[in-house]
Amino acid sequence: MEALVRANQHHAPSYGNDNYTASAIRKFREHFGTDAEVYFVYNGTGANVLGLHALTRSYNAILCSSFAHIQVDESTAPERILGCKLVTIPAPDGKLTVEAIEEKIQQIGDPHHAQAKVISVSQCTEYGTVYTPDELHAIATLARKHNLYLHMDGSRIANAAVSLDAPFRAFTTDVGVDVLSFGGTKNGMMFGEAVIILNPAVAADFPFIRKQGMQLHSKGRFIGAQFDALLTDNLWRQNALHANRMAKLLEAQLREIDGVTITQPVQANGVFARFPAEVIEPLQQEAYFYEWDEKAHEVRLMCSFDTTEQEIRSFASRLQALLA
Repeated sequence: MEALVRANQHHAPSYGNDNYTASAIRKFREHFGTDAEVYFVYNGTGANVLGLHALTRSYNAILCSSFAHIQVDESTAPERILGCKLVTIPAPDGKLTVEAIEEKIQQIGDPHHAQAKVISVSQCTEYGTVYTPDELHAIATLARKHNLYLHMDGSRIANAAVSLDAPFRAFTTDVGVDVLSFGGTKNGMMFGEAVIILNPAVAADFPFIRKQGMQLHSKGRFIGAQFDALLTDNLWRQNALHANRMAKLLEAQLREIDGVTITQPVQANGVFARFPAEVIEPLQQEAYFYEWDEKAHEVRLMCSFDTTEQEIRSFASRLQALLA
């Protein structure tokens, strides 16, 4: 918020041609490498869809987890804008494996079938699990073997970096990711996301893709200024570290409650658990959360940069009282 106010004190060039944006891009390149091309967009759906647009044509298929954000949480935006087919792969813990991906790479060269062109992974996954650099390197190697690209949905990439205790480039640039989205709003920003292109061969057309996709913000300095602040003095890390710690506290609290089952490893800022059906609706009246799997009564509990210990302890206490 302070960065937004500072950016509003004087006139500045439009459409990202300002000093705030230039400074933020320099800082992104410190994390991802000097060859990284960085483009700011307004929202996460735009970042993912346009990043994939740089890698595909309308007859292509995108291979992704059955739980991928582009499959379950972005309506039909990928299909509508890209014209591509999403080919989903079962992933019980949210993470794709080389073996499962390879089974879906079929009918290459056959004009009767959508042509696989991109493997899309989420880091962190929609289940809050985190790929290791070795796992991502193996997927990137598979992609190269079949002349595919590797895309990363990084809406919670800061939480993944903290979980791995690794620099961003260790599981992006260095393992072979071609294009990724970098989340701002899920790590505290008011608005704004980034598309980071690490493969120079697909970068040239992106300025036109962004404009056509209605994601070129005229007052771009207000996105650039926020990213500049987020990447200064490791604020991104501080925010993500707090969110991850709150998730571990929530996990510990829930494990003490009879009738609650944690369903996934808690590796970032999300906790997935099965609750007795009768307590879910009363809890939702007091705390906002999703019932992830209605049939299994599995819930999705997300912690953020400003979640407090008191909020978590109060939530756990209320849950325990409803079960008593």
